[in-house]
Amino acid sequence: MSTPNQTLLQRSIADAVPHAAGRVSGVALMRDAGDAFAVRAASARAAGRSLDLQYYMWRGDVTGQLLAQEVLEAADRGVTVRLLLDDVYALGRERTLAALDAHPLIEVRLFNGTRWRRFGRLGFLLELAFGGRHLNRRMHNKSWIADDCLAVVGGRNLGDAYFGLGARGAVQFRDLDLLIAGPAAQQATHVFNRYWASPLARPARLAAATAERQGGLPALRMVLACAEDRPAADALLARLGEPVLDELAQGSGLRLLPHHAIQVVADPPAKAKRGLRARKRARAAGGIAAEIADALRQARQEALLISPYFVPGQAGLKLLCDLCARGVRVSVVTNSLAATDVVAVHGGYAKYRQALLAAGVTLFELKPRWPDGETKGKTSLLGSRGAALHTKAFAVDGALGFVGSFNLDPRSAALNTEMGTFVCDAVIAGEVAAEHARLADPAVSWQVVWEDGRIGWRDGGVATLRQEPMAGAWRRVLAGLVRRLPVEEQL
Repeated sequence: MSTPNQTLLQRSIADAVPHAAGRVSGVALMRDAGDAFAVRAASARAAGRSLDLQYYMWRGDVTGQLLAQEVLEAADRGVTVRLLLDDVYALGRERTLAALDAHPLIEVRLFNGTRWRRFGRLGFLLELAFGGRHLNRRMHNKSWIADDCLAVVGGRNLGDAYFGLGARGAVQFRDLDLLIAGPAAQQATHVFNRYWASPLARPARLAAATAERQGGLPALRMVLACAEDRPAADALLARLGEPVLDELAQGSGLRLLPHHAIQVVADPPAKAKRGLRARKRARAAGGIAAEIADALRQARQEALLISPYFVPGQAGLKLLCDLCARGVRVSVVTNSLAATDVVAVHGGYAKYRQALLAAGVTLFELKPRWPDGETKGKTSLLGSRGAALHTKAFAVDGALGFVGSFNLDPRSAALNTEMGTFVCDAVIAGEVAAEHARLADPAVSWQVVWEDGRIGWRDGGVATLRQEPMAGAWRRVLAGLVRRLPVEEQL
């Protein structure tokens, strides 16, 4: 039941979720990119007190500008905004960040920043080369929190590639968000507050390259105001003419769950400084990798995993093999070499395929989005264009669902900070399982098999391909090289 002193957003949530003395919250899995944008924008418009935003990447394209405009307008109405960004993707965007930080109700902080910021990306690389190894550990968390009563969490960065925009040949990532409405959203706020208070979160105004560019707020307002007029914005803005939050509450499957059924977990911020290599240390410090391993270890019937970058390592291999040995169905969907945007990671994954298949793990590799099979743009060890999968999720026994920023790879486990949400609910777990089934469909993925003493890719059960399908020679060479190099802990 809403009360007079609540904000518009708090009243909407209170009416949709019977708080029952703070013991019930609402949860919804959002697969559609339009919903993902609309809920963020609508919550900013309805917020009356606070917006806490934590992101690895916030691009300056159409989507990024539209959401920045919503945030700026909220601050103009009196909403306090705290924006925490990973420093690496803030490099080169100092003018925009300085302009936002100049607003009296917006504070911007940069996480794990380079001390040589005045030299931009070159400074980052030089500092990394001369001993700044902590700069290899990034804040990979993503959360959008409004009025401490609504949180959008998951693996989606803010940019066109994650919201269905962009020309043919541009990156188009498939992703998931989890909407949390009600008291459980405070768990996301707690995570945000830990990072905001961390010594690694430095005010943007203290960064030399940022401080030199003050006074650009009026110019930024003009740029953001023009974003709505760009043709690509129409598809996203069309949803905002609808009562988005009411629609979610009344008819979209907003699940009402006990508070204890929803757990938002995250690595400690200090992981970005020292790493978390030992399993015992990770558990003692609250590392998310140990939580995920424990959840998977409890599987009795099936574990369905979706991870765009999948490098299980020896520990992960043993865990999955042990599950199969107990009769648990284990199925993994990941990117193919043709679809991945990080060829190096695929090289690390490829050396585990034979052992996984021998143990009984079912592997699916996503086909590239484009019919011609060739990703557009330059291929490199660091990235390429045309990737399709960015979802990080799993379902266990039809009872537990997980959505987060955590890739099943060594970088997420030991280097980057990560966060995610466990939901103990058959419906949410079923929706994650349904997404796994959609991705594993023969029209979307190849099934990886071991036949006649060699690996193959089954295309709809009709034919078995004998080399990495639809991947060019250069990609195969790069992946093969990485497969042989001792760089797995960086992948």
